Amino acid sequence: MTTSKAITTAGRLEGIGEYYFSKKLREIDELNKQGKNVINLGIGSPDLPPHPDVIRVLQEESAKPNVHAYQSYKGSPVLRKAIAEWYRRWYGVGLDADTEILPLIGSKEGIMHICMTYLDKGDGVLVPNPGYPTYRAAVKLAGGECIDYSLTAEGGWYPDFDELDRLVAGADGRVKLMWVNYPQMPTGQLPDQGLFERLVAFGKKHAILICHDNPYSFILNDRPMSLLATPGAKEVVIELNSLSKSQNMAGWRVGTLAGAKERIDEILRFKSNMDSGMFLPVQLAAAKALSLGKDWYDSVNAVYRERRGYAFQLLELLKCDFSKTQVGMFVWAEIPSSYADGFALSDRVLYDANVFITPGGIFGSAGAGYVRVSLCTPVEKIKESINRIKSAGI
Repeated sequence: MTTSKAITTAGRLEGIGEYYFSKKLREIDELNKQGKNVINLGIGSPDLPPHPDVIRVLQEESAKPNVHAYQSYKGSPVLRKAIAEWYRRWYGVGLDADTEILPLIGSKEGIMHICMTYLDKGDGVLVPNPGYPTYRAAVKLAGGECIDYSLTAEGGWYPDFDELDRLVAGADGRVKLMWVNYPQMPTGQLPDQGLFERLVAFGKKHAILICHDNPYSFILNDRPMSLLATPGAKEVVIELNSLSKSQNMAGWRVGTLAGAKERIDEILRFKSNMDSGMFLPVQLAAAKALSLGKDWYDSVNAVYRERRGYAFQLLELLKCDFSKTQVGMFVWAEIPSSYADGFALSDRVLYDANVFITPGGIFGSAGAGYVRVSLCTPVEKIKESINRIKSAGI
């Protein structure tokens, strides 16, 4: 009798679990099969469509016979020029469309590309706590080591630069990257110019590449900012951006990376081995989306502003504490002391009221005492959630 050798996964997956929302959506599906009809106030996937002109461009271009071939690894010149103009118009940043822009199949893939391009085994990366979980996963998959830096309500959800200096010193020169994200997710904290100037100075001081993830700058915010607008930023900064949120194109998977030519060329060495470019009609439709004016952003924000008002009511009902100045498509709130952590409150709301809100602990240990409510749900659903929570006596 012969025995077969067990098939095992790669060591790089050790400590990498399935994405939290992937698992939670399966649980919610099971609850729905039991007739629970769960209202999901967790995931930040826009429920509104793109502008009709964007869809029209996709339809018209897709019908042409000559648009279905492989595309350039660097993206269509039309899209790159549209990204450059978008950066100039809204952020006041000048970018060379030929050398300083790299379209991405969603900015999430860019996070992985950056980590794979720059990290060797054991290299250190400064990661925000709380912060987007994908930063941590990408660092680990690339063989790097996550070095948490703290964000606190008392510190205005800004990094403590004295702590950052200590962390770099303690890592004996191993820190190569730092992930930052403003407007910050999950806290909704806006940046100011002083913060951006300090980040650029910090990167230069320690020869660390500052990786700024910037997908939320237009949501409920009248002053979009780019870290690349800071003098000298291109020496040490690369910035990710996305059409998922502000253009309602999450499922289209269109993002961009912007930075100095040297950085773009380096990351392209990795990316060009991972994909064969983006469907051209999607790129042309994305270019159209980037050309939309202030009326578009105002209309999107009017919807989110109304929803946010009801999300505030829901969180007040749960006796949570939160800032009404936060921006983005979520509301971040501190839980009452009667709950052990955000997971406990999230589970009670889910199982007693059939409403799902995100526990803050999935964003790091510093988020344990918080929950997050998404604004990507119609007002009627948020109102119904309020009624369910009232009926459940939570």
